[in-house]
Amino acid sequence: MEKLNLYIVRHGQTEWNLEKRMQGQKDSPLTELGREQADKLRHSLENIKWDAIYSSSSQRALTTANIIRSNQEIPIILRDELQEMSFGDWEGKLLKDIAESEPQKNEDFWMSPDLYVASSGEDFFEVEKRVTKEIKKIVERHSAGNILLVTHTVIVKLLMAYFEKRPLEALWNPPYIQPTALCRVEIENEQVNILLHGDTSHLS
Repeated sequence: MEKLNLYIVRHGQTEWNLEKRMQGQKDSPLTELGREQADKLRHSLENIKWDAIYSSSSQRALTTANIIRSNQEIPIILRDELQEMSFGDWEGKLLKDIAESEPQKNEDFWMSPDLYVASSGEDFFEVEKRVTKEIKKIVERHSAGNILLVTHTVIVKLLMAYFEKRPLEALWNPPYIQPTALCRVEIENEQVNILLHGDTSHLS
């Protein structure tokens, strides 16, 4: 029986990750460590032949996807729908400064995502809508094969919540999605089997 294997990956560490800044749809380049993380994941997945590669159109995700793709001659399909949540005015700001200036919104963001109301940018319901629409299209397009998706923390969490049928209020339940964390979802006869969620064994 044909199986669809989804490999869902967060990008490698970036300069703003290191500085503890909100990124969202603004961008910062991978650090040297971020490139090493992506290369370690490439090595652990080197026996997999990709049937399609999808990446967020953000440069940090595309760079990660390029490293994982290695020398396989397959195009990387850029999708704005896989971009990180827009954090509006928070983008580029230090996490500690956001927590100090807007404590209630910051608490809602991390503790009650279903209650979070953005001053600017997107709320979780808006992102959930665009991401689930996109993953449904991808699953419809590919009935079988190995599909790589390179994206961002909130998007990974929302995709896994979709497959797990987890409510939005439980979005931030463990595991935490580290840089280059790997989630693996197998779909066969419309049955979803989650094989990995936030795996970082390639980094050890």
